[in-house]
Amino acid sequence: MMFIMSASVLLLLAFPSVISEVVDFSECSEFFYKGQSPVIPGILENSRSQDNRYKTICQKYTNKYRFGTLYDTTNRIPVFSAYKFTSENTTKRPHLKWMGEPQLEPPSDEMGVPYENQATDDDYVQTEMQKHTVNRGHLFPCCHAVDPDTARSTFTYTNIVPQKISFNSGSWNRMERETIKVMSEHCRDKMDQNNVLAHVLTGAVHGINKLNERVNIPSFMWMTFCCYKSSTSSWSSQAYWAPNQDEKINNVTIAEIRLERLQELLSTEWVNITQLFTNNCTENLNISIPLKVD
Repeated sequence: MMFIMSASVLLLLAFPSVISEVVDFSECSEFFYKGQSPVIPGILENSRSQDNRYKTICQKYTNKYRFGTLYDTTNRIPVFSAYKFTSENTTKRPHLKWMGEPQLEPPSDEMGVPYENQATDDDYVQTEMQKHTVNRGHLFPCCHAVDPDTARSTFTYTNIVPQKISFNSGSWNRMERETIKVMSEHCRDKMDQNNVLAHVLTGAVHGINKLNERVNIPSFMWMTFCCYKSSTSSWSSQAYWAPNQDEKINNVTIAEIRLERLQELLSTEWVNITQLFTNNCTENLNISIPLKVD
C-alpha cells in the first residue's frame, strides 16, 4: 500500500516546527496592553482576523505561549509580533534551526507541494540574501526575551522578515538594545512595582521587492511599547520608525517618536490604523537616550 504524506507532515520533516496555534488573539491576550490587540479596520478587529489572508498566531513553545503574531500569508512575512518585556535576556544568543508553522499550510495529499504560506530555508539561500543585501531579522528580538526558551521561540519564520544587513546590525540593533535600558528603568508592573513590565509591538510594512520571488522585503520597520511609568503614576508610550534600507555609515540613529505619529505613518504607508494600544496609551515617556555605537 502506498503511503501518501500530507504537506503538513512533509513540512514537519523538512524543518523544525514551533507548535503554535492559529487561533484568535483571545487565547494569548496577555501579550497585549489591557488584553486587547490592535484595531486595524478590515484586517484585525476584536482580536480576530477579518481577512483570511491574515492569520492570528499564538506562538507556543515547550507547551507555553510566548508571544502573538499577526501574519500575512500573501507576503509571507509577519505584520507584527506582540510580547511582554520583563527583563533582558542575559544568556547567549541561541544557535538552532529556524522553525516553521505547519498550521499555516493547507492539507494536501501530494508530496513535494511547496510551502504556500510562509518562508522557508530555501528562500533565504545565500545567493538570494547577497543579491538583496538582506538577512533574517527578528520582530520579537531574542535579546528582549525573558528566558532561554522564550528566546528560542523567536526563531520561527513567522517572526522574521528580510532585513537589510547593515540596518539589522546597525541602527535597528542599537535601538533594540537601548530600549532594554529605557523599559528596564522606567516601566513597571502596576500590580507589583518591583517588577518590570512593558507591552511591546514590533512590525513591518511590506515593500515592492521580493526575496526568491516569494518573500516580501519590507519597506519600513517599526516598534512601540506601552507601560506604566511609576514616577508619574501614568501609562506611557514610545515608538520608533525606520526605513529598511542599507546604511552607508555606522552611526545612524533611530529617534523616538510619539505613538500618534507612528499611527499616522502606518496609515500613510500601509492602511488606516485605528489604534495600536487600547485608549492609545497616549502620554509619551519623553526620554531621550542617545543610541550609542558599540
